[in-house]
Amino acid sequence: MARFAPLTLIAALAFGLGTAPAAAAPPAARDPAPTTFTADEAEAQAALVDMEDQRLVQTRAALTALLQTGGIEAAQRKQPQVFVSSHGRTLVLPARNTNAPYTLRDLAAVEKGRYVRQMKDGSVLLGIHVFVADGARLQLRGPLTLRMGSLPGSFSSIVTFGGSIEIKGTAKNPVRITSWDVRTQQPDRSTVDGRAYIRAVGGEFEMAYAQVSDLGFWSGRTGGIALTGTERPASAYRHRTKAQRHQDKAKRLAANNNPDKGGGNFGDVETIPVGPGTASHVLADELVSGSIKNSVITGDAFGLFVSGSNQTQIIDNKIVDSLVHGVFMHRFAKNATIEKTEVIGSGGDGFVLSRATEKVRVTDCLAQGNGRNGFTVNGRALAQGPSASGESLAVYGDSSINSSIARDNGRYGIEVLGGSRLAVQTSEIIGGDMGIVVREGASGVQISGNKLTNQRRQAIALRDGATGAHVAGNTIKGTTTGIYLRDSDGTVVGNKVTTITDPKAHGITVVGQADGSEITRNTLIGSGTSAISIARSSGKLNKHNNDEDGWKDTSTFWVKAKRYVKPMNVIWACVLLLVIVSAIRSRGIMERRRRGKIRDPYELQKPMEERPLMLLRHAARGQDQSENTAPVPMPGRASRHRPPAHAGSTPTIGGRG
Repeated sequence: MARFAPLTLIAALAFGLGTAPAAAAPPAARDPAPTTFTADEAEAQAALVDMEDQRLVQTRAALTALLQTGGIEAAQRKQPQVFVSSHGRTLVLPARNTNAPYTLRDLAAVEKGRYVRQMKDGSVLLGIHVFVADGARLQLRGPLTLRMGSLPGSFSSIVTFGGSIEIKGTAKNPVRITSWDVRTQQPDRSTVDGRAYIRAVGGEFEMAYAQVSDLGFWSGRTGGIALTGTERPASAYRHRTKAQRHQDKAKRLAANNNPDKGGGNFGDVETIPVGPGTASHVLADELVSGSIKNSVITGDAFGLFVSGSNQTQIIDNKIVDSLVHGVFMHRFAKNATIEKTEVIGSGGDGFVLSRATEKVRVTDCLAQGNGRNGFTVNGRALAQGPSASGESLAVYGDSSINSSIARDNGRYGIEVLGGSRLAVQTSEIIGGDMGIVVREGASGVQISGNKLTNQRRQAIALRDGATGAHVAGNTIKGTTTGIYLRDSDGTVVGNKVTTITDPKAHGITVVGQADGSEITRNTLIGSGTSAISIARSSGKLNKHNNDEDGWKDTSTFWVKAKRYVKPMNVIWACVLLLVIVSAIRSRGIMERRRRGKIRDPYELQKPMEERPLMLLRHAARGQDQSENTAPVPMPGRASRHRPPAHAGSTPTIGGRG
């Protein structure tokens, strides 16, 4: 497993100072860091992340203990100084008694420039971890090229824990920051042994007109540029000037007078109403706030990682070739604004609004050529039941994607997972396996005014228990299935769907339980199996006033028959057929009778001939049978039988004689 060796970086800096760094490789020649690792490599990186966490905690605790002693010793500690621990050397910048920020000149003055040196080409090489303490402020202004030392087993970082970091250039004079391997005179593009990064833990972070490249490894908090809150309590010691204390008081009074915020103790705790779409209580002082504007970030592990933040602004940025995700809004990031930001070529998703994020608005952004989704919005609860951490079961929501573009991403254009009151509006999705996918029980999702083209399977899909969705006013072209509902319900109204010519094409398909759904006033154009397929759906579904004139039905006879051959349909069809047949037969009989064409059924039969009753007598014993067989005619009746040749006794009918 790789070990952290701080002296390696210092020695390399010492021997490499006489050589001017070579220019970075052009973008076309980039050799991206690997995104898959062996088990040993993964374990080594995870161990380095843990060591970084321990180093920060130890540094913070040591500084707090020193400042609490008071007196001359504490006053002497309010100067830049180096802390040494088993996890490396850290240049600590304590809070000052004034508002003056620290600059690179202050860092270069520590130990006569041992850790911060200016190179012959004008760049500055950083060879140590920098810790901006609670109440302190580090300012990096352009024009500036900062190369953060990053060697196998040793790297530098800039981290604030409750303080402030300002990285500000101009359009003509940006701040350029990159990792740097002094041995190869190139940016460090291997993350296996750790890599330089920038992080704000609580406090404030501002970056404008910066060009950042090849930072970060393994985790979000060490992923490149990370803005994270913390669940640890604030420092026991916090030096504040008189002006700062007055500002704190004004903020507390403003917070207490704000009816939209919950109560609290002197502004220390922000109380958020409990209910759907709410987060857990978070220490207000430990939420990070910040802005990243007009910057370019290339080749970081995570382009931007934000968690535990409030009102973060990400505006007018370009993020290219991130190893994992481009913009990752993690837990308890709320009230954020993401505008006019492009994420291109990330290994994972372009933009991610993860679980426990809420009220994040994404507007006029581009996600193109990313390995997975262009945008992912996850509003699911942090837990499904009792959990070790006791997380709430509430879902999250009130986030939206507006007027944005997802183009040719590896999986979906936009995926919505769970949550409530989420929206995708007036956006354009081009290519991908599917366009907009809503699943995992999301409720009340609004999908309206979007344009979707050339998806391989489905343009809009509501699946796996999505409820109360509203799909309206979308334009869909060049896909096999325009709108697909599976075990979900919603209102599909006013959409225009133009599919490709395919025997299996459908304008709208409904499968499974869709009780309460409504499909109305949609225009369906194309050629395929059916314009609206509901044969495999169940539940009450209202389908009416859809325009199917532009649809050419290419289904076979048996396919058409299957649409209507259902048990109840068959029963009613038989009943109706029986009524029709009976009516036809009845009408035909009456017509023939009226025209005299009905014949008497007995007219061809002869009447029966009446003849006299014949009495038969029994033959006497001992006499010849033939003598007693002559019939005796009844009086008044004629007989067809010839009289017998000899006379005999006349037997009585039925008698023995």
